[in-house]
Amino acid sequence: MSEEISTIDAMLQRVNAARLKGDGALLGGIVSYLEAIPFSKTLQVHRYRLANGLSLLLLEDHSAPVVAYHTWYRVGSRHEREGKTGLSHLFEHLMFNETENLPAGEFDRKLEEAGAESNASTWLDWTHYNIAIPKDQLPLVIGLEAERMAHLVLKDPQVTSEKEVVANERRYRVDDDVEGAISELLWATCFREHAYRWPTIGWMQDIEGFTTEDCRQFYKTYYSPNNATVVVAGSFDTETLLSSVAAAYGSMAPALLPVEEVKPEPPQTEERRVEVQKPTVSEKLAIGYHCPALGDFDHAPLTLLCEILFGGRASRLVKKMVRELELASEVRMFVGPFHDPGMMELFASARDSHTAEEMLAVIDQEFERVRNEAIAVSEIERALARFELGMLAGLETADSKASTIGFYETVLGDPGASFARLAALRRQNQSDLLRVARRYLTPQTRSVIIVHPTGSVLEAAQ
Repeated sequence: MSEEISTIDAMLQRVNAARLKGDGALLGGIVSYLEAIPFSKTLQVHRYRLANGLSLLLLEDHSAPVVAYHTWYRVGSRHEREGKTGLSHLFEHLMFNETENLPAGEFDRKLEEAGAESNASTWLDWTHYNIAIPKDQLPLVIGLEAERMAHLVLKDPQVTSEKEVVANERRYRVDDDVEGAISELLWATCFREHAYRWPTIGWMQDIEGFTTEDCRQFYKTYYSPNNATVVVAGSFDTETLLSSVAAAYGSMAPALLPVEEVKPEPPQTEERRVEVQKPTVSEKLAIGYHCPALGDFDHAPLTLLCEILFGGRASRLVKKMVRELELASEVRMFVGPFHDPGMMELFASARDSHTAEEMLAVIDQEFERVRNEAIAVSEIERALARFELGMLAGLETADSKASTIGFYETVLGDPGASFARLAALRRQNQSDLLRVARRYLTPQTRSVIIVHPTGSVLEAAQ
């Protein structure tokens, strides 16, 4: 592997030496080479930028004859405004439709014929399009992605059709889904000012109210080269790729990106509690604790603490609530990896006739313990090993490498941050975990949703 990497680096040096101008420009000034960023002990991510602002991150890895081609747009639900929530997610659907040079369905058909796998996702901070392909199909994908970045057709029939698809998706994933509805309510309860308070899929009245002009303005603003990062990982030739990308994207004009009007979330000083009835056979509990942004110093120790409490069968609360007391059929917690301060989301489902209050009492007891007693070093080491194994297992393929690079670049501006994050986790000690437990896991700063089952569902389950 090291010989292969040396060959790649040597080739890159030849490319840059041959085409690098005095101002750092390549390919006649269309592309600039900016830097190399370490990615593990052997690989490097090379950063380029087109003159129109398109970011390009390249990771050559010839261990398999495949390429992952990912496009990340720096737009998610936090970039929206009230009355227009869900536009980012709607575009995830619209981007697979007709373009000026491709009839409806042709984009997917070409990818399927090429043996590609493609998907897309939208969240609070970003929108992501990913394609995994055999390496000889890379030119096709470059052309297809450039086509839909610049030439998407947005007319009434296309917009109306996708609005109906998204409205049905919302009914299925939120309105008719207990966990989806609980999560949405929890976020809306936890946040009062910040844009994280509305769901990525959008409120139903906003989805139904989108106009074609709304979509055109959104596309013109955010689906622009200077708001995107293309990540390519796998087996490709850098020189050839740069030429192809410059030809496909170089003529696109940058957009005037709006200033994001972030409304910081005011401190929460007392518990917020909501009780609802849902068609479920047992009581459920959802708790939201405010947490720091992904780039904050406290995010790493809080993530490790969450792993100790909820990560796997040997974790404290899974062991106690599910295995020993048999209070819950499921309990989990997730620390949000967001650009701005976000939320830790805890969910528990009661077993049989046990109640949400019973589960909450056990959670409070354990949280009180971690606020007052140092966690054993053996627990910290076990949690760290689980996290490290999960992270490294998530970097086995070209597609997973591209996802990791693009995510950390979009959220933190550092494509190699996953390894810096692992190093930060390794530095945590008992004192760090005590500190974050006392700062973040406090009853007065949380939001609680208690779900009571409806009688009809209970009767049906008997």
